[in-house]
Amino acid sequence: MRSRSGYPRTPQNSLKHRIAQFIGSFNQGGTERQAVSLIGDLNRMANFEISVATLDRSGVLLGDVERLPVGTIPEFRLNSFFDLNFVRQVRLCASWLRKERVDLVHTHDFYTNIFGMAAASLAGVRARVASKRETGGMRSRAQAMVERIAFHRAHRIVANSEAVCEHLAASGVAGHKVEVIYNSLDMERFDRTSDIEFPGLPKGRRLITLVANLRHDVKNVPMLLRAAAQVAGRIPDADFVIAGEGDLEAELRRLASDLGIDHRVHFIGRCTDVPGLLASSFAGVLTSTNEGFSNSILEYMAAGLPVVATDVGGAREAVASGETGYLITSDDDAGLARSLIDLLEDPRSAARFGDAGRARAKAMFSPEARLMRTSALYESLLNT
Repeated sequence: MRSRSGYPRTPQNSLKHRIAQFIGSFNQGGTERQAVSLIGDLNRMANFEISVATLDRSGVLLGDVERLPVGTIPEFRLNSFFDLNFVRQVRLCASWLRKERVDLVHTHDFYTNIFGMAAASLAGVRARVASKRETGGMRSRAQAMVERIAFHRAHRIVANSEAVCEHLAASGVAGHKVEVIYNSLDMERFDRTSDIEFPGLPKGRRLITLVANLRHDVKNVPMLLRAAAQVAGRIPDADFVIAGEGDLEAELRRLASDLGIDHRVHFIGRCTDVPGLLASSFAGVLTSTNEGFSNSILEYMAAGLPVVATDVGGAREAVASGETGYLITSDDDAGLARSLIDLLEDPRSAARFGDAGRARAKAMFSPEARLMRTSALYESLLNT
């Protein structure tokens, strides 16, 4: 039997499982958007009752969650993992979990893994699911050690790509504890007419777009700027858009100026209409040195853009090189430039890549597929 939304329902006399979702904040990052989307989908299932807790109630996605029937969202704000406040917050959270009679806790990032697994263990929650969305380069040795302790307390760990699964295995996590569940994307959000003009960007230009936060060196935006300087010398109507915010923006603007391409590179900050931006774009790029599974790649594909991405993390699980775009070596700005020039000089092939990428995204990375895998995981843990 299925609900009006198309999701399966259990018989009405079955007991609901109480599931607590832990999200670090409600900022518009890839992890946060995936978690919020999953929370909304799980709420449509009749056999789950969802509650949400956070370490930080700030962020533009908070309103999306507050509109769902999840009750009050408690905040357990931390200063450190190694002070008395951490202990106090863990105890308060454990008390909340017991009061809510939570059956399963699912944490979604590094910080909630540490905190949520500690609180769930103290509360005696019978099923505990952690998440891993990155490979290497993001955590110090001490952080990795603390996260391993959290993974030891978890009954399952959700990895969002086979690459992350392999990284976990290399770090000593038992394979039977890891479940690969890909990120998903609402394809309907990207059903826009192509070749529209995005406000604030120059008209009559072919836009190469990077959507990434500017807080971490791991995104390697300088690679894009070096490639942009090479492309600019060959393709007169190509401009570059960097959508994201963070402390690195001033340094990146200086580099664009030093390369003599500041008039061809447009820093637009946090974008609240990514589908609209991508509908105005010619191609999407990823330049990261490390990733788990890039949400930006899925968005590019959903928008029907050819993708040029560094071959890191789960990129090769999404991009079919030579069919939906190109995979290049990390930090190879010359390779990035060549791939972009090939696409710009052969717009028919670029359009064909974009169409194939959209079809691939729709087939492999739907919200329904993610929901089915997640709910099956929950049921397997709760019914044993």
